[in-house]
Amino acid sequence: MRPPSYKAVVDEFAAAIRSGTLPAGSRLPTHRALARERRIALATATRVYAELAAMGLVVGETGRGTFVREQAGYDGLEPSRALPVPRVADLSFNQPLAAGQEALLRQALRALAATGDAEALLYQHPPGGRRSDRAAVATYLLDRGIDTAPQDVVLTGGTQQALDVVLRALTRPGDVLAVDALGYPGIKLLASAHGLELAPVPVTATGPDLDALDRLCRDRPVRAVYTMPTVHNPLGWVLDREARDRLVAVAGTRDCLIVEDGTYAFLDPSPPPPLRALAPERTCYVAGLSKNVAPGLRFGFAVLPGRHVEPVTRSLRAAARGAPGLVTALATGWLSDGTVTRLERDRREDAAARQGIARAALAGMDVTAHPSAYTVWLGLEPHQRPDHVAAALAGAGILVSTADAFATGPHRPRALRLALATPPVGRLREVLHRLRDTIEAIPP
Repeated sequence: MRPPSYKAVVDEFAAAIRSGTLPAGSRLPTHRALARERRIALATATRVYAELAAMGLVVGETGRGTFVREQAGYDGLEPSRALPVPRVADLSFNQPLAAGQEALLRQALRALAATGDAEALLYQHPPGGRRSDRAAVATYLLDRGIDTAPQDVVLTGGTQQALDVVLRALTRPGDVLAVDALGYPGIKLLASAHGLELAPVPVTATGPDLDALDRLCRDRPVRAVYTMPTVHNPLGWVLDREARDRLVAVAGTRDCLIVEDGTYAFLDPSPPPPLRALAPERTCYVAGLSKNVAPGLRFGFAVLPGRHVEPVTRSLRAAARGAPGLVTALATGWLSDGTVTRLERDRREDAAARQGIARAALAGMDVTAHPSAYTVWLGLEPHQRPDHVAAALAGAGILVSTADAFATGPHRPRALRLALATPPVGRLREVLHRLRDTIEAIPP
């Protein structure tokens, strides 16, 4: 019997992993055992595992072996994320990781285990974090253009929790929250949870319609404006200095709180000053380490006007007290030793490379994106319903998000958001070509 070819072995393993026959965490045979079982050369067995790793299906750990990686995707805000066929790629949720990060994690955990203060990690930290940990965040933020005292920093279990406790503390049920008509879906969940009324602000190619925002704040009792001025999700814009000054002026004139989301701000190497720097007396700045370091590192922070620190800290105490001590030690260690800065630089380069691939693969289509963002906003043709297109793509093994998830008002654009960070970069071109072919095959 003729031994299976190299590609056939790869395809067999890939199908077993995507179907769940080989579940996440399964340990695969050693290179030598695979070569013996499949009657292939040792170098060929090594090549099989290398290609599976490039596809994001397995991970090799020196001294331990090769293991199946977790393939579960994001459940998102849409009713069904199940695929009718084996998964090809998840473009619905960004989970950026870089090669070698597991080695960084092992090194950091060994360093924490060796520290003389390891026992302190087992104690409960004060709500909002210890002063030394807040100071580490405050120092890091200097490079983002934010000069803040450590006591105005509150540490949380991720950016979403930072948004949650800020809105919980500083708004009341029935308050009006101005938001972009297309924006981060998580704000809709929080508004619903806290009984807030979302007031969508129309968007333009370069940012929110600030004339419309001014009229809204004049005509309605807007309590706060939620905004993502630097590398907006999903549209990728970066507000220029003039627009930032105008937004701050509107909020000042109408006495509105500003909630500035800096989740993706690190992707722009030289943006204008954050709103927090322009109006520190009314701006709550929130961000975290999920997109610039690792999605599983649930560490975030809020930078607050001094008068709001105590109510937000009380809100945090009622919710979960903030980030666990072990996570905080890991995060602040990486903030202090430059690891986060290096990873952010790598992320910018990776995102720019992926945008280049996307623009080439989707040339001629209606693409909106920042040149170094992890997202693409893809407009569809008039005859293409986003839900039908998403279903067709699911049939091709590709998960995407439709505009419905990002719309805060009644208008639902004919568009998809593509998250570029999760597929291995070596497969992204192939995935996007399959996506394009599937969309173009949909009849009028």
